[in-house]
Amino acid sequence: MHPNALLDMSCELLRAVLRFDAPADGVVSAYFRKNKGLGQRERHTLAETTYTVLRQRLLLQHLAQSGSGPMERRLALLAWQGNRDALHKALSPQEHQWLEQVRTIEVAKLAPKLRHNMPDWLAQPLMERLGEEQFWALAASMNEGAPLDLRANLLKAKREEVQATLKAAGIDAEPTPYSPWGLRVPGKPALNKLEVFTSGAVEVQDEGSQLLALLLEAKRGEMVVDFCAGAGGKTLAIGAAMRNTGRLYAFDVSGHRLESLKPRLARSGLSNVYPAQIAHERDDRIKRLSGKIDRVLVDAPCSGLGTLRRNPDLKWRQSPQAIDELRVKQMAILESAARLLKPGGRLVYATCSLLEAENERIAEAFSAAHPEFSVLPAAQLLQHAQVAQAEALCEGDFVRLWPQTHHTDGFFAAAWQRN
Repeated sequence: MHPNALLDMSCELLRAVLRFDAPADGVVSAYFRKNKGLGQRERHTLAETTYTVLRQRLLLQHLAQSGSGPMERRLALLAWQGNRDALHKALSPQEHQWLEQVRTIEVAKLAPKLRHNMPDWLAQPLMERLGEEQFWALAASMNEGAPLDLRANLLKAKREEVQATLKAAGIDAEPTPYSPWGLRVPGKPALNKLEVFTSGAVEVQDEGSQLLALLLEAKRGEMVVDFCAGAGGKTLAIGAAMRNTGRLYAFDVSGHRLESLKPRLARSGLSNVYPAQIAHERDDRIKRLSGKIDRVLVDAPCSGLGTLRRNPDLKWRQSPQAIDELRVKQMAILESAARLLKPGGRLVYATCSLLEAENERIAEAFSAAHPEFSVLPAAQLLQHAQVAQAEALCEGDFVRLWPQTHHTDGFFAAAWQRN
């Protein structure tokens, strides 16, 4: 495809994404379905241009002010700068001159907001919590893509076997530093046609997400609930940890998300998983299991701000008001999930948020309201689950994963035992 045509498509896609009326990944996927003739390299260019603009939106909008022509074209030209050979063929003489001028600007001397590329309501609490050095390290990490992490399905293959199979296919995978189940793959190789993937021996899952399943530490023969199962990544990890025994309920209010679990469940070889759509956290299905469950994972609906490397549009689509609404929902779900536990049962609350408001404040409020639950030190639980460097993953009694430190998505988790 000629660079001019590809640049025009970049502008069209950016125009749709920057409306912020739907998740960016869904908009990009829909665009690719509409334009089925695009090759892999063209899709990569379009996606990378879009995500670069989302990650560095404030900076690129600032730089774009000095240019002329449609704003989407100026943003696309700035985001395309890593592909200068193709870009050169698409530029008018005026655009070429403008970009040369932009390249002389020292970004390090610009205002902090233009360098960290976060809205003030998000940047301020993170700066207060992390301090200047770690805040800027976090901001830099959020402008990078996330690695591709895999989880070996131990029902079908050991991690070393999966690693060897991938190597034979020309894919170098290294063991993840913390999860005993994980492998990290450089780049974004096409895995979905490999036998190791289609057979269910491996699943795509961020190492941080794997650690949440390890924290739950579900055992053979137990009754377990994944309260907000979604598409089932953690459900599958928990079911494998149970060695396909016992009974694992995968609850979610979204039937669409649970539908996404079905093909993954079929590949996994698990027969102990029972997906069920619920109307809300007080559904009768929940009430019938009250006091009968050994372990419950509440991977609560949250802002998703720990996943900004993958979903940079979230920082522009979320708001303080949305966070307040989520906090009410998170507390209500945690309260309902807690009723499921039998004495001695374990409850894990988790989010992929970076904000204390969705994390520590929710955990502390739950503990204060429920003296019948005792906080369990997360580092000890992870050590018992054979997680390496467990103490480095925790702050106090809680799991706290940071992209700039642990190279995972940002996660929080707290665990309790019912007395």
